[in-house]
Amino acid sequence: MLQDRIKQYTEEIEQITLSSTADVENYRLKFLVSKGVVKGLFEEFKTVSSEEKRVLGKVLNEFKQLAENKYQEGQELFGKSNIMAIKRDEGDLTLPGEGFQLGSRHPLSLVRKEIVEIFKKLGFVVAEGPEIEDDWHNFSALNFPPEHPARDMQDTFFIKKQDGNDIALRTHTSSVQVRLMEAGTPPFRAIMPGRVYRNEAISARAHCFFHQVEGLYVDENVSFADLKQTLFHFVQELYGEGTKVRFRPSYFPFTEPSAEMDISCTICKGQGCQLCKGSGWVEILGCGMVDPNVLENCGIDSKKYSGFAFGMGIERITNLKYEIKDLRLFSENDVRFLSQFETEII
Repeated sequence: MLQDRIKQYTEEIEQITLSSTADVENYRLKFLVSKGVVKGLFEEFKTVSSEEKRVLGKVLNEFKQLAENKYQEGQELFGKSNIMAIKRDEGDLTLPGEGFQLGSRHPLSLVRKEIVEIFKKLGFVVAEGPEIEDDWHNFSALNFPPEHPARDMQDTFFIKKQDGNDIALRTHTSSVQVRLMEAGTPPFRAIMPGRVYRNEAISARAHCFFHQVEGLYVDENVSFADLKQTLFHFVQELYGEGTKVRFRPSYFPFTEPSAEMDISCTICKGQGCQLCKGSGWVEILGCGMVDPNVLENCGIDSKKYSGFAFGMGIERITNLKYEIKDLRLFSENDVRFLSQFETEII
């Protein structure tokens, strides 16, 4: 009889003592899950006569309430929050604490730090400047003619465009070179790391913002040979001894003469691959002797002083160092990508 079974289970519940989380879970699995005792009694209740339902309905509901109340009492005593409290109160304080996951530096930060450390050994200091610049520091002082394409809206993010006082997100950290030279007197030996902005379509090879490290050395009797030896040493330190270097003539408004510098491909070791397009060489930076007009614009006597400057994209350097093929990975915050650069700190 259904009524007898309800009575039997009621007596069983009243005699049960829940003294641990395991007891509470076992109780739930027996009485309260979809195939447990309570559900089974309700299924059986559907088969009794209408006259019996009037009598057993109240009894069965009271049994269900009893079963649920018993489980609730167990939860209050041995629920997760209480278990953690008990562990804190009763745990062995001499045991090691729970571990935690260390974060890691971004790959661009790792490479930037390495670049800065290399040039610091050569006597270069770090100089920084604003990311929002005026026309003078971003273009005019650097010998950009009024009709230069970089001044067009499709190439530069202008914030406020007025005649003679255009305000824009800087397109290079060369503006920091201008500020450095305006604020002091030679000699200057500094590098300028920072973020720059250009109005470009985002793809695997380009982005509307990226990071640069530029360098400047101004003193008496500075020559192109000084520039070549400085950059050659930098490449050997960053990519390892045996990395070859070549300079190709180029043009920049702020340097004369100017050159692009290539290194032997780090992937194929100069044999030719997809990254270097079969040439065995990869371009990593632009450089040259500071144009005398730039020195004069910054109040420096170009007849007494000379200097060299260079600039490189940190993303390009990082691509070659870690063989990363898509620039967008640097700014997407994908943990699967970033976790590959875990810290060595224990």
